[in-house]
Amino acid sequence: MIIEQIYTGCLSQGAYYIESNGEAAIIDPLREVSPYIEKAKNNKATIKYIFETHFHADFVSGHVTLAKETGATIVYGPMAKTGFESMIASDQQEFKIGALTLTVLHTPGHTMESTTYLLSDVSKKDIAIFSGDTLFLGDVGRPDLAQKSADMTQEDLAGILFDSLRKKIMPLADDLLVYPAHGAGSACGKNLSKETVGTLGDQKKTNYALRADMTKEEFIKEVTDGLLPPPQYFPLNVKMNKEGYEDIDTVIKTGTRPLSPQAFEVAVNETGAIVLDVRHQNDFAKGHIPQSIFIGIDGGFAPWVGAMIGDVKQPILLVTPEGREEETVTRLARVGFDNTLGYLNGGISSWKKNGKTIDTVEGIDVESFKPLAENSTIFDVRKPGEYLSEHLVNANSTPLDFLNNHMSEFPSKGNFYIHCAGGYRSMIAASILKSRGIHNLIDVRGGFSAIKEGGMKVSDYVCPSTL
Repeated sequence: MIIEQIYTGCLSQGAYYIESNGEAAIIDPLREVSPYIEKAKNNKATIKYIFETHFHADFVSGHVTLAKETGATIVYGPMAKTGFESMIASDQQEFKIGALTLTVLHTPGHTMESTTYLLSDVSKKDIAIFSGDTLFLGDVGRPDLAQKSADMTQEDLAGILFDSLRKKIMPLADDLLVYPAHGAGSACGKNLSKETVGTLGDQKKTNYALRADMTKEEFIKEVTDGLLPPPQYFPLNVKMNKEGYEDIDTVIKTGTRPLSPQAFEVAVNETGAIVLDVRHQNDFAKGHIPQSIFIGIDGGFAPWVGAMIGDVKQPILLVTPEGREEETVTRLARVGFDNTLGYLNGGISSWKKNGKTIDTVEGIDVESFKPLAENSTIFDVRKPGEYLSEHLVNANSTPLDFLNNHMSEFPSKGNFYIHCAGGYRSMIAASILKSRGIHNLIDVRGGFSAIKEGGMKVSDYVCPSTL
């Protein structure tokens, strides 16, 4: 028996490979499916099933491509409707994978088709649950993503989730392993643990949502309290996961076309493409194509692309570190951004050599910023919880996620300062502001970490868990 979690940090996502007696199953695969196929091939196993816990909103699953390449059956739980060939299982239906059994536990609430899969061994002993977004370590799935399609309120869905947890999951044995679809960093929940595997017994003791004496009314209030709006690309990913999508190899072939500076410029003008620069923030600050958007490949890349660009059909042209073109296109495709048209061959240096205009982002170190801060306009682009926990006493809270809602707050005259925690998010903000014609900004290098280390005056600390 093999159970392997294949975790992708940039998406905070866990896919699973299960194998027994030459048969394998994949749960919630990523879009690039070759690693699963190679693993099965190396183990001389046949991929028999592809199990989906629900229609994912935060990434495009690899179920359609994997089924096409292996002949495996795609399985969803009750109430799912797909635009491709799939098996819609019934509650308590069993599937054999070699000597193992996977039992369908319909656990609606996060979405109405949400399903948990219970794994048992040859002796019928329960080993693990693959809980999707129904149960995370430390949290449960947000109940607001399926409101429109389900014609329900988030409170209705939260109530359904309460029942699912108590009727289907909490009665299971404490020693059961819990394999969730996401860990910390995912927008599919509020307080996810950094751990990616745990036991159900531990969750019953520590997860607020599984408190034994909790009423349904208390659960609904706690689960829905403080939910931030979901990223705008979420429903577009759900649509792709329901209806199907283009093969990722085709997307990569188109997206990795090298373009000369001249051809690149023509493509921008003819297609209305966004120029997406994925280099390090320091390199972007030193020189970039005017009006390009920075979202660095080495940060929380794909979720920030989804949050800031939003429309998965938006044409994109890339400026990347040398040799990372295919990686960038692949990671864009993971969250449904398939319309990448090519990349700048030779990078920003070729742009400069051809005499084309570049722009820069002005920055300031903390020592130089200190004497200016008290009488300056400052914008903190961290998340609301980070700001409330601790911030510069005269800084405004303008979270990057909702930057569009704050455009009128940025002064048109006189310099102002922006910062995040370490410099990544503030450079995204700087690039967006400059693309809108706002150039009188100065980035505080090193962000809030440098501000604190520099001994600047900040608000009294409040533990985030108490907010």
